[in-house]
Amino acid sequence: MKDRIGKELTKKQIINKIINRFLNILLEFEVFLLHLIGNFPFHHVRRFFYRLAGVKIGWGSTLHMGTRFYQPNNIVIGQDTIIGENAVLDGRDKLIIGNHVAIASEVMIYNSEHAINDSNFSAISAPVIIEDYVFIGPRAIILPGVKIGKGAVVGAGAVVTKDIPPFAIVGGVPAKIIGERRNKNPSYKLGRARWFR
Repeated sequence: MKDRIGKELTKKQIINKIINRFLNILLEFEVFLLHLIGNFPFHHVRRFFYRLAGVKIGWGSTLHMGTRFYQPNNIVIGQDTIIGENAVLDGRDKLIIGNHVAIASEVMIYNSEHAINDSNFSAISAPVIIEDYVFIGPRAIILPGVKIGKGAVVGAGAVVTKDIPPFAIVGGVPAKIIGERRNKNPSYKLGRARWFR
């Protein structure tokens, strides 16, 4: 038996490939079930199943309907954080989201991508860290290896490819600093979640 690039495999390698394939199918099924649960209109129920799947969710945090996950067990969400509708949270590497973070609808946070110049188009991954009091606008995209500093603001539709310093306001493709947040000592609470979102 050969692998996808034509290299002969040993029995041990074949067995490992079979086991990995089976584990990947189980993970895909889990992600599918979480997708179905993501459409259930009560955030308390969704949060219960997300925690059961391994997502670490802090007190008072809410994930609105339609949230999609890749490998949920690597995702940590702090306290009083709100994730908007139809967000994508990638857990193929560590994804750490702090406290009091507001992530708007349809934001995509990825920590794995393909090495486009690699002959095998291999996957590469790097953790994403979003610190406390960050606001990420609708349809923004956060790419692997990015750290977004405390209190930073990411404008709607921005594509974040590099680290963002604390309290910076960024926008554009790729995201560039366009301003600075004046309040350097945020202490607000995001409030209660909507029951049917």
